[in-house]
Amino acid sequence: MSTTYFTEEHNLFRKSLSDFLQKEVVPHIDKWEKTGTIERFIWEKFGEMGFFGINYPEKYGGLDLDIFYTVIFLEELQKINSGGFAAAMWAHAYLAMTHLNKEANHEQKEKYLAPSITGEKIGCLCITEPFGGSDVAGMRSTAVKNGDHYILNGSKTFITNGIYSDYLIVAAKTSPEDGNKGMSMFVVDRDTPGIASTKLDKLGWRASDTGEISFTDVKIPAENLMGEEGKGFPYIMQHFALERLVMGINAHARAEHAIQYTLQYMSDRTAFGKSIDKFQALRHRIADIASEAEMCKQFNYLTAQRLGNGEYVVKEATMSKLLSTKMADKAIDECLQFLGGYGYMEEYPLARMLRDSRLGPIGGGTSEILREILAKMIIDKKEYKPAT
Repeated sequence: MSTTYFTEEHNLFRKSLSDFLQKEVVPHIDKWEKTGTIERFIWEKFGEMGFFGINYPEKYGGLDLDIFYTVIFLEELQKINSGGFAAAMWAHAYLAMTHLNKEANHEQKEKYLAPSITGEKIGCLCITEPFGGSDVAGMRSTAVKNGDHYILNGSKTFITNGIYSDYLIVAAKTSPEDGNKGMSMFVVDRDTPGIASTKLDKLGWRASDTGEISFTDVKIPAENLMGEEGKGFPYIMQHFALERLVMGINAHARAEHAIQYTLQYMSDRTAFGKSIDKFQALRHRIADIASEAEMCKQFNYLTAQRLGNGEYVVKEATMSKLLSTKMADKAIDECLQFLGGYGYMEEYPLARMLRDSRLGPIGGGTSEILREILAKMIIDKKEYKPAT
């Protein structure tokens, strides 16, 4: 582990988080993977430990710690072999809550951010639409101003925590004729009339509740507008750097976890009179995937450091997600192969890891979209700037 980025305080935090996960979370994971429902008590335990408040202001109950506490939070969540559980936690803490922290006013933060930090309220971020996918600008949902409220209509899909969350951070067009300049952000209570959710059945991330959500004449009080009307698109764009880096860090962490598990298996498993970690063909393949995982990790750490220093690292974060998620899929696929027939069995961890990892190149912007964004920056010299 690099001493450049992690202090003794960081290492103590990692140990306490790891111990907490092993004691409080791991015993329930198989049940939650089967039911697709993460029980509410664990959110409150996370809140009690301060894990949801890592990077949020002390004013609202947070700890206001540096970004490498977030890196540790993400890495340790990948070591318990439930991409769905990890996603539910970080989608709450780093998608929904990020928008609250940056765009919400004081009253909104008191009502939603403070109880999100304690784990009393769970949030979700509603951007992706059935017809839009990664094309945020093609959003069709509308929120039309009508006196002292807005009327929201439309639908969202692939929303993590989309079923069991208490509030929704929703992007919708308040001025559809203005394209992406007519988009705004709202915080909406789950029990508002007109909201309906359908749980989606997924290949992986089985523990998390991923929903398709419809909004039919949903009446949103005007005071639930977050930030300025019409600024929704730049708000969303400026947070993509964090989301992509989160997914890049998740990827290197799960690849490392898979490699460590596989190395232990290979040292125990014998064939032709010796442990299989002595066969050159396998040793060299491990050398390759471990090297690629380490390259991604070091790039991700440097990018995290720059993001923590206030730099706008959208290019580097996009590269992080693109390459790290591709690497993780390759590494985990290789690791499953090293287990032979056992790799294909559900009682061994690689089968779930493979399914969960496969979401990496899709969620938070597909690899194809990320390549086009990078091409615009590299070839066309396009510059992306944070919202002012």
